[in-house]
Amino acid sequence: MDNTNQKKALINGEIALFLRGLIIGKVLTLMVIGGLLWWLLKPNLLFRNSVDSSSNQSFKTVSNTTASNFQTIADVPTASFNYGGSTAWASIRQLVDSQIQSDRPELKLRYVDPVNASPGSSSGIRMLLDGKLDFAQSSRPLTDEEQAMAKARGFTLEQRQVGMDGIAVVVNPSLKVSGLTVDQLHQIYLGKITNWNQVGGPNLPITPLSQRPEDADTVIFSTNSDLKGQTLGSNVQYVYSATEAVRQLSKIPGGVYYASARSVVFQCSVKALPLGSTSGQLVPPYREPMVSPEQCPRQRNQLNTQAVKNGSYPIIANLFVIIKQNKGREQQIGNAYTNLLLTDQGQRAIEQAGFVGVR
Repeated sequence: MDNTNQKKALINGEIALFLRGLIIGKVLTLMVIGGLLWWLLKPNLLFRNSVDSSSNQSFKTVSNTTASNFQTIADVPTASFNYGGSTAWASIRQLVDSQIQSDRPELKLRYVDPVNASPGSSSGIRMLLDGKLDFAQSSRPLTDEEQAMAKARGFTLEQRQVGMDGIAVVVNPSLKVSGLTVDQLHQIYLGKITNWNQVGGPNLPITPLSQRPEDADTVIFSTNSDLKGQTLGSNVQYVYSATEAVRQLSKIPGGVYYASARSVVFQCSVKALPLGSTSGQLVPPYREPMVSPEQCPRQRNQLNTQAVKNGSYPIIANLFVIIKQNKGREQQIGNAYTNLLLTDQGQRAIEQAGFVGVR
């Protein structure tokens, strides 16, 4: 009897051990399977999180880049307007203004040439004062005389900067001269330096070309300069436009001209000179290395935008929209046009046109 009970107890113990081992084995198996599944699914979960994160980031980026564009500007009038002015703005009118009118078809812009005057900042501002333009584009600041004329007519003029350009000095490609200081350039146009050998060049008379001061598109004498208002030298030959000046320079070995860098730097028939505050700090208006005449027009010089942007190039032309402050339709369109150019989209387009933005 005792032996029988002992055998039963032994059998029951072995069964219990077997069952316990079976349960533990199943638990371990489930843990292994679960861990394996987690390991296999982990890359997908990480990838999904990464995609979600990237999507959110992309959405934020798109939202940021589209937050300031032509469509976001309010108070853009629905009408047709006349504008004009600086020839330096030609590429902006071609590229930027066409984009504005494509995105905002309710706005119609019509460029108007001056009558009996060469196109430029000065003639554009005069046309604005005379009521022939609704706003003007200028590559120089307003003068005291222009502000006085506006005041005499019962309104004021505001200038709002939207971009920057350099003023380049160009010569005949055959001229051997390393560059000019700003003071030397001033003395050339005042008739005090008359031969290139006075500035390290060959024994060759200097023939300065310029637009007439009253029609000037850009200026080399600062409004704060002591030289402002001085009479140009008697040897200065006046031209109608930069196009005419470039054509003349190809025929005049000792000729020199200054204009918007965007207008003349890429031309094949002239050579742009480095400029500086001193002869030891000459900065080219083009990106180096300079493209030779033989390489042009397959390759063309490009504006040294970095030097314009950081101020190391010594003569900068600021681009202004000139707005008539009369609380009328002219003021409304001038403000709207300026605000369009100052959007992110407008500033990118200005840089695509070859200038430097201000934002």
